[in-house]
Amino acid sequence: MFEQSVAGAKAALATFVNPNKLAFFPKFFKAGPGEYAEGDEFLGVTVPNVRSVAKDFAGLSEDDIYELAQSAIHEHRLLAMIMLVAKWKKAKTASAQQELFDLYMRLVYEGRVNNWDLVDTSAPYLGMFLIDNPSAPALLESLARSEKLWERRVAMLFTLASIRADKLGFDKANLAPTIAVAELLVNDGHDLIHKAVGWMLREVGNRDLDELRGFLSRHAATMPRTMLRYAIEKLEPAERKAWLNMKILG
Repeated sequence: MFEQSVAGAKAALATFVNPNKLAFFPKFFKAGPGEYAEGDEFLGVTVPNVRSVAKDFAGLSEDDIYELAQSAIHEHRLLAMIMLVAKWKKAKTASAQQELFDLYMRLVYEGRVNNWDLVDTSAPYLGMFLIDNPSAPALLESLARSEKLWERRVAMLFTLASIRADKLGFDKANLAPTIAVAELLVNDGHDLIHKAVGWMLREVGNRDLDELRGFLSRHAATMPRTMLRYAIEKLEPAERKAWLNMKILG
Protein backbone atom coordinates (compact mmCIF):
# COMPACT_ATOMS: atom_id res chain seq x y z
CA MET A 1 0.00 0.00 0.00
CA PHE A 2 1.43 3.34 -1.07
CA GLU A 3 1.19 6.56 0.87
CA GLN A 4 -1.45 8.98 -0.43
CA SER A 5 1.05 11.53 -1.68
CA VAL A 6 2.79 12.62 -4.86
CA ALA A 7 5.69 10.32 -4.00
CA GLY A 8 3.25 7.46 -3.43
CA ALA A 9 1.52 8.06 -6.77
CA LYS A 10 4.85 8.07 -8.58
CA ALA A 11 5.86 4.85 -6.82
CA ALA A 12 2.57 3.24 -7.80
CA LEU A 13 3.10 4.19 -11.44
CA ALA A 14 6.58 2.70 -11.34
CA THR A 15 5.13 -0.74 -10.58
CA PHE A 16 3.53 -0.76 -14.04
CA VAL A 17 6.69 -0.05 -16.07
CA ASN A 18 6.74 -2.00 -19.32
CA PRO A 19 10.21 -2.17 -20.92
CA ASN A 20 8.74 -2.60 -24.39
CA LYS A 21 6.61 0.52 -23.98
CA LEU A 22 9.58 2.39 -22.56
CA ALA A 23 11.45 1.70 -25.78
CA PHE A 24 8.44 2.52 -27.97
CA PHE A 25 7.01 5.69 -26.42
CA PRO A 26 9.85 8.11 -27.27
CA LYS A 27 9.40 7.20 -30.94
CA PHE A 28 5.61 7.27 -30.83
CA PHE A 29 5.45 10.62 -29.05
CA LYS A 30 8.25 12.16 -31.15
CA ALA A 31 10.70 12.84 -28.33
CA GLY A 32 13.83 12.58 -30.46
CA PRO A 33 16.21 15.42 -31.42
CA GLY A 34 14.41 18.10 -33.43
CA GLU A 35 10.98 16.51 -32.93
CA TYR A 36 8.01 18.25 -31.33
CA ALA A 37 8.47 16.56 -27.94
CA GLU A 38 12.24 16.59 -27.93
CA GLY A 39 13.64 15.54 -24.57
CA ASP A 40 10.43 14.17 -23.09
CA GLU A 41 11.10 11.31 -20.68
CA PHE A 42 9.01 8.18 -20.18
CA LEU A 43 8.44 5.37 -17.71
CA GLY A 44 6.74 3.02 -20.15
CA VAL A 45 3.32 2.89 -18.42
CA THR A 46 0.18 2.44 -20.52
CA VAL A 47 -2.82 4.77 -20.30
CA PRO A 48 -5.12 2.20 -18.61
CA ASN A 49 -2.53 1.73 -15.87
CA VAL A 50 -2.14 5.50 -15.45
CA ARG A 51 -5.91 5.78 -15.11
CA SER A 52 -5.90 3.01 -12.52
CA VAL A 53 -3.35 4.89 -10.42
CA ALA A 54 -5.39 8.08 -10.81
CA LYS A 55 -8.39 6.34 -9.24
CA ASP A 56 -6.29 5.01 -6.37
CA PHE A 57 -4.95 8.51 -5.63
CA ALA A 58 -8.12 10.49 -6.31
CA GLY A 59 -7.76 12.23 -2.96
CA LEU A 60 -4.62 14.13 -3.89
CA SER A 61 -5.00 17.89 -3.76
CA GLU A 62 -4.77 20.50 -6.49
CA ASP A 63 -1.33 21.40 -5.16
CA ASP A 64 -0.34 17.76 -5.57
CA ILE A 65 -1.63 17.77 -9.14
CA TYR A 66 0.42 20.87 -9.85
CA GLU A 67 3.50 19.19 -8.41
CA LEU A 68 2.96 16.06 -10.50
CA ALA A 69 2.65 18.20 -13.62
CA GLN A 70 6.10 19.69 -13.00
CA SER A 71 7.74 16.30 -13.54
CA ALA A 72 9.94 15.66 -16.55
CA ILE A 73 8.29 12.23 -16.79
CA HIS A 74 5.49 12.10 -19.34
CA GLU A 75 3.31 9.66 -17.41
CA HIS A 76 3.51 11.84 -14.30
CA ARG A 77 2.10 14.75 -16.28
CA LEU A 78 -0.54 12.51 -17.85
CA LEU A 79 -1.53 11.36 -14.37
CA ALA A 80 -1.88 15.00 -13.35
CA MET A 81 -4.17 15.69 -16.33
CA ILE A 82 -6.37 12.68 -15.60
CA MET A 83 -6.66 13.67 -11.94
CA LEU A 84 -7.49 17.25 -12.86
CA VAL A 85 -10.26 16.13 -15.22
CA ALA A 86 -11.65 13.82 -12.52
CA LYS A 87 -11.84 16.75 -10.11
CA TRP A 88 -13.44 18.89 -12.80
CA LYS A 89 -16.19 16.32 -13.35
CA LYS A 90 -17.00 16.40 -9.63
CA ALA A 91 -16.84 20.17 -9.22
CA LYS A 92 -20.35 21.51 -8.55
CA THR A 93 -19.83 25.19 -7.76
CA ALA A 94 -18.74 28.01 -10.02
CA SER A 95 -15.88 28.86 -7.68
CA ALA A 96 -14.57 25.28 -7.70
CA GLN A 97 -14.74 25.18 -11.50
CA GLN A 98 -12.98 28.54 -11.77
CA GLU A 99 -10.20 27.31 -9.49
CA LEU A 100 -9.65 24.15 -11.51
CA PHE A 101 -9.75 26.03 -14.82
CA ASP A 102 -7.23 28.55 -13.52
CA LEU A 103 -4.94 25.71 -12.46
CA TYR A 104 -5.24 24.15 -15.89
CA MET A 105 -4.44 27.38 -17.70
CA ARG A 106 -1.46 27.93 -15.42
CA LEU A 107 -0.14 24.52 -16.48
CA VAL A 108 -0.85 25.26 -20.14
CA TYR A 109 1.00 28.57 -20.03
CA GLU A 110 3.90 27.03 -18.12
CA GLY A 111 4.30 24.45 -20.87
CA ARG A 112 3.38 21.42 -18.76
CA VAL A 113 0.53 20.30 -21.07
CA ASN A 114 3.04 19.58 -23.76
CA ASN A 115 2.10 16.65 -25.93
CA TRP A 116 -0.97 15.81 -27.95
CA ASP A 117 -2.21 13.12 -25.57
CA LEU A 118 -1.95 15.48 -22.60
CA VAL A 119 -3.95 18.12 -24.48
CA ASP A 120 -6.54 15.69 -25.79
CA THR A 121 -7.04 14.08 -22.37
CA SER A 122 -7.78 17.40 -20.71
CA ALA A 123 -8.85 20.28 -22.96
CA PRO A 124 -12.21 18.83 -24.16
CA TYR A 125 -13.32 18.61 -20.52
CA LEU A 126 -11.91 21.84 -19.09
CA GLY A 127 -13.31 23.56 -22.18
CA MET A 128 -16.75 23.18 -20.61
CA PHE A 129 -15.84 26.19 -18.50
CA LEU A 130 -15.86 28.34 -21.64
CA ILE A 131 -19.37 27.46 -22.79
CA ASP A 132 -21.44 30.68 -22.65
CA ASN A 133 -18.49 32.38 -20.94
CA PRO A 134 -18.09 36.00 -22.13
CA SER A 135 -14.30 35.70 -21.93
CA ALA A 136 -14.17 32.61 -24.15
CA PRO A 137 -13.78 34.24 -27.61
CA ALA A 138 -10.82 36.35 -26.52
CA LEU A 139 -9.10 33.45 -24.76
CA LEU A 140 -9.61 31.08 -27.69
CA GLU A 141 -8.27 33.65 -30.13
CA SER A 142 -5.25 34.36 -27.94
CA LEU A 143 -4.42 30.66 -27.68
CA ALA A 144 -5.01 30.05 -31.39
CA ARG A 145 -2.63 32.88 -32.30
CA SER A 146 0.08 31.66 -29.92
CA GLU A 147 3.51 30.78 -31.24
CA LYS A 148 3.41 27.70 -29.00
CA LEU A 149 2.14 24.53 -30.64
CA TRP A 150 0.41 23.13 -27.59
CA GLU A 151 -1.47 26.33 -26.82
CA ARG A 152 -2.86 26.29 -30.36
CA ARG A 153 -3.94 22.67 -29.99
CA VAL A 154 -5.56 23.47 -26.64
CA ALA A 155 -7.56 26.23 -28.36
CA MET A 156 -8.87 23.78 -30.94
CA LEU A 157 -9.63 20.97 -28.47
CA PHE A 158 -11.33 23.34 -26.02
CA THR A 159 -14.10 23.73 -28.60
CA LEU A 160 -14.99 20.04 -28.52
CA ALA A 161 -16.76 20.75 -25.23
CA SER A 162 -19.10 23.14 -27.01
CA ILE A 163 -19.79 20.65 -29.79
CA ARG A 164 -20.61 17.98 -27.23
CA ALA A 165 -23.03 20.31 -25.47
CA ASP A 166 -25.60 19.45 -28.14
CA LYS A 167 -26.29 16.16 -26.41
CA LEU A 168 -28.99 18.11 -24.60
CA GLY A 169 -30.43 19.27 -27.92
CA PHE A 170 -28.79 20.57 -31.08
CA ASP A 171 -28.00 24.26 -31.17
CA LYS A 172 -26.12 25.59 -34.19
CA ALA A 173 -24.50 28.22 -31.97
CA ASN A 174 -22.55 25.44 -30.24
CA LEU A 175 -20.52 24.99 -33.42
CA ALA A 176 -19.47 28.63 -33.68
CA PRO A 177 -16.39 28.38 -31.41
CA THR A 178 -15.01 25.49 -33.46
CA ILE A 179 -15.50 27.30 -36.75
CA ALA A 180 -13.96 30.49 -35.34
CA VAL A 181 -10.81 28.73 -34.12
CA ALA A 182 -10.58 26.62 -37.28
CA GLU A 183 -10.63 29.84 -39.34
CA LEU A 184 -7.63 31.07 -37.35
CA LEU A 185 -5.72 27.79 -37.70
CA VAL A 186 -6.65 26.71 -41.22
CA ASN A 187 -3.25 27.76 -42.59
CA ASP A 188 -1.19 26.58 -39.61
CA GLY A 189 2.09 24.96 -40.54
CA HIS A 190 2.16 22.05 -38.08
CA ASP A 191 0.80 18.58 -38.82
CA LEU A 192 -0.59 18.19 -35.30
CA ILE A 193 -2.73 21.28 -35.82
CA HIS A 194 -3.84 20.02 -39.23
CA LYS A 195 -5.08 16.83 -37.56
CA ALA A 196 -6.75 18.65 -34.67
CA VAL A 197 -8.58 21.12 -36.93
CA GLY A 198 -9.65 18.37 -39.32
CA TRP A 199 -10.90 16.26 -36.43
CA MET A 200 -12.97 19.11 -34.98
CA LEU A 201 -14.39 19.96 -38.41
CA ARG A 202 -15.42 16.33 -38.79
CA GLU A 203 -17.23 16.62 -35.47
CA VAL A 204 -18.98 19.73 -36.78
CA GLY A 205 -20.06 17.78 -39.85
CA ASN A 206 -21.47 15.03 -37.66
CA ARG A 207 -23.87 17.66 -36.26
CA ASP A 208 -24.42 19.93 -39.24
CA LEU A 209 -23.21 19.02 -42.72
CA ASP A 210 -24.08 22.43 -44.11
CA GLU A 211 -21.77 24.09 -41.59
CA LEU A 212 -18.92 21.79 -42.61
CA ARG A 213 -19.62 22.29 -46.29
CA GLY A 214 -19.62 26.04 -45.82
CA PHE A 215 -16.15 25.91 -44.27
CA LEU A 216 -14.90 23.58 -46.99
CA SER A 217 -16.25 25.81 -49.74
CA ARG A 218 -14.10 28.61 -48.36
CA HIS A 219 -10.95 26.63 -47.69
CA ALA A 220 -10.83 23.18 -49.33
CA ALA A 221 -8.68 24.38 -52.21
CA THR A 222 -5.96 25.75 -49.96
CA MET A 223 -6.18 24.01 -46.57
CA PRO A 224 -3.53 21.37 -45.75
CA ARG A 225 -4.35 17.99 -47.27
CA THR A 226 -4.21 16.16 -43.93
CA MET A 227 -6.68 18.64 -42.43
CA LEU A 228 -9.01 18.19 -45.39
CA ARG A 229 -8.84 14.40 -45.24
CA TYR A 230 -9.67 14.37 -41.54
CA ALA A 231 -12.56 16.80 -42.07
CA ILE A 232 -14.25 14.82 -44.86
CA GLU A 233 -13.60 11.33 -43.48
CA LYS A 234 -17.29 10.62 -42.70
CA LEU A 235 -18.72 12.00 -45.95
CA GLU A 236 -19.95 9.79 -48.75
CA PRO A 237 -17.18 8.61 -51.15
CA ALA A 238 -18.38 10.73 -54.07
CA GLU A 239 -18.43 13.89 -51.98
CA ARG A 240 -15.02 13.15 -50.48
CA LYS A 241 -13.62 12.77 -53.99
CA ALA A 242 -15.16 16.08 -55.06
CA TRP A 243 -13.55 17.98 -52.17
CA LEU A 244 -10.20 16.30 -52.79
CA ASN A 245 -10.40 17.21 -56.45
CA MET A 246 -11.01 20.82 -55.46
CA LYS A 247 -7.79 20.61 -53.44
CA ILE A 248 -5.91 19.28 -56.46
CA LEU A 249 -7.28 22.01 -58.71
CA GLY A 250 -6.53 24.63 -56.07
